[in-house]
Amino acid sequence: MTHSSQDTGRAPVDAAPSAPVVVGTPGSFARSVLDERHPALVERVRRATPYPPEHQRALDALLDEITKGSVERLDDEEPGAGLWRDEPYYGQRWADVPFLWAESFFYRKLLAALRHFAPGPWLGIDPFAPFKNAELAGSKVDDELSALDRLPDLPPDEQDRTLLLSSLWGNRADLGFQLSAGEAGLGDRVQGLVVDDSDALWDLLATGETGGHGETSGPGEPGGPGGSGAPGKVCLVADNAGPELLPDLVLADHLLTTGRAASVVLHLKPYPYYVSDATTTDTLACLDRLTGASGRAAEIGARLRDAVGDGRLVLRGHPFFCAPHPYDRMPTDLREDFASATLTVMKGDLNYRRLVGDRHWPATTPFAAATAYFPGPVAALRTLKCDVVTGLAPGTLAELDAGAESWRTSGTHALIQVRR
Repeated sequence: MTHSSQDTGRAPVDAAPSAPVVVGTPGSFARSVLDERHPALVERVRRATPYPPEHQRALDALLDEITKGSVERLDDEEPGAGLWRDEPYYGQRWADVPFLWAESFFYRKLLAALRHFAPGPWLGIDPFAPFKNAELAGSKVDDELSALDRLPDLPPDEQDRTLLLSSLWGNRADLGFQLSAGEAGLGDRVQGLVVDDSDALWDLLATGETGGHGETSGPGEPGGPGGSGAPGKVCLVADNAGPELLPDLVLADHLLTTGRAASVVLHLKPYPYYVSDATTTDTLACLDRLTGASGRAAEIGARLRDAVGDGRLVLRGHPFFCAPHPYDRMPTDLREDFASATLTVMKGDLNYRRLVGDRHWPATTPFAAATAYFPGPVAALRTLKCDVVTGLAPGTLAELDAGAESWRTSGTHALIQVRR
């Protein structure tokens, strides 16, 4: 089933035609998130932390709004409420507004209910931290970190593929997905890639005579993109924390130590957003988890800490990463950051929806067309856990549609897509 969108030459880059925006239509995946996942998350957050009575009442009001009412504005006294003031969806049913916006606003209202931004003792408290911390401390993480000791035994090209696939499939750790899919047996349902542009990804990062392996090239030495100069900057837009962020960090270390990247900019959420999304606090926790391990994991953790200290690994949290809009509306400074990168890697479903637009694209719509606006080379690494998908070969789509109905949302399929 694996297919590369690069197999038949460069995909067209003309902008994709418009497609209907995803909303919560009855029976849809989006509707199940609004009707089932969000209420379940409110109750899970309530149980995880001993919130005081005013927080409990605010959670009750939010639960009542999302299950019985229409979209209500943030209170004018809520810090940052002005950023949401001119949105056009207030007074409508949650299921009737664009799903990307509704999902984002739900999380913003959840943080407001818990006084995340308000001065006082609850300022900055992450309501999802108990879930993230439990996963990061789990014994499965110990097994994954110890497996890194076997990595040097693999040939260089297999090391590349192993770490790339580890970063890709790590997305199955998404806690929000587990609320719907159940926490057991995810690995058993993995069936493979529906698009695999990994060769194009590594080609964009190809370096000099070492072919991307061996000693890191120094500043100004041969070994840059395509072997034509010094390695450049790679932007890695993170998705989830914990067991997914760990392989992302290991991949970042691999890009730095093999000379594929002179620097890696890890784009994070500036505050908790969605249930698992990675923040700077989560990244530092992962670095501690790595350095507290043994063997190769500890060595990687130490290198990454040094890389943060000397500026080769940069942690950024742009406010737009918590905006309810596609990336074609990104502000100028973020656009310039991506434009200056050798490659931008987008992780996970939310980033994918924002990258191609949260629309009901025909699945064979070229990925290059849907991302034609993007200011530089871009790669998407995601397991499929929502309806939106582009860039499938017609034969692959026919095979998938002939199989399980839920292939778009079950997390059993994944893709690596690249637009040069």
